[in-house]
Amino acid sequence: MPNSSPSALPVGRSLLYLIVAGIAWGTAGAAASLIFRVSDMGPLALSFWRCVGGLALLLGALALRPRRAAPAAAEPRGRRTARILGTGIGLTVFQSAYFAAVQHTGLAVGTVVALGAGPVLIAVGARLTMGERLGRGGLLAATGALTGLAVLVLGGGAAEVRPLGVVLAVVSAAGYAAITLITRWLGRDGGATDALGTTTWAFAIGAVGLLPFAVAEGLVPHTGSPVRVVLLLVYVAAVPTALAFALYFAGAAVVRAATVSVIMLLEPVSAALIAVSLLGERLTAAIVLGTLLLLAAVTCLAFAEARTPAVRRRVAEPAEGAEPASGEEPAEGEAVAV
Repeated sequence: MPNSSPSALPVGRSLLYLIVAGIAWGTAGAAASLIFRVSDMGPLALSFWRCVGGLALLLGALALRPRRAAPAAAEPRGRRTARILGTGIGLTVFQSAYFAAVQHTGLAVGTVVALGAGPVLIAVGARLTMGERLGRGGLLAATGALTGLAVLVLGGGAAEVRPLGVVLAVVSAAGYAAITLITRWLGRDGGATDALGTTTWAFAIGAVGLLPFAVAEGLVPHTGSPVRVVLLLVYVAAVPTALAFALYFAGAAVVRAATVSVIMLLEPVSAALIAVSLLGERLTAAIVLGTLLLLAAVTCLAFAEARTPAVRRRVAEPAEGAEPASGEEPAEGEAVAV
């Protein structure tokens, strides 16, 4: 298990962790596509088994993690409960809708829409709920994302892009955005949080909440390749779930949020490469154009965020010999939690 302490983890290793996490997340949809092809398992049952497997592995990681002294500014119990519940519900919606999108419209389009729309929904949601300014970069990113979605839906063709799949991918993005906005909202007043512990509880909530739906959908799938399905389920729980989340939290604790956003673009890129090279999905010109617009929107948001702390520091730090403006304090940058 990677050490998530910022002081103990070099930046170079943190970047490597994030790169591996992004590529690993990009393989989750590919594994789901293979499961759908060889069995009648549905997206809710798959999401349930991912939660169960990820929960078991993360519980093991927590048991092996060295005990640390409680921080001086520990998170209040009520706020921690709200964070866990919100993360659990958001994570359940995020991954269940994502698997359903992959089932309906394919790996490449489902992943690009879900991961491309997420940061834009976060920017808009932060503006509506917390008054964070979008700025020119945010407005440009939102416009680019909407244009990319329109190109995908209207120009992709019924054989490659299905509107229901795109809608499910946007719902998945909304679940991801909700997790991040809840984390920002509850973390504005400071206080130490345990990201790995919160994720473990979130998977527990997801497993409990999905169980009745998974049973109704078919908890144990009918398949002529049971060993293959079991191996794929183990892979989904181990690599793009437990390992990827552990690496992500370890790396994101050191690397700035804007850099994390750009590195995570490896997820839709790797998913698209797998879809074309291994799963036989076809990328039309409209799909490529829509994909580029969505990825450009996320990149634009990341660079806008990267510039924000520097601008705030220049405003907050008065020139030599000058008095600071009354009540003016530098604002700290926020880390994005996934």
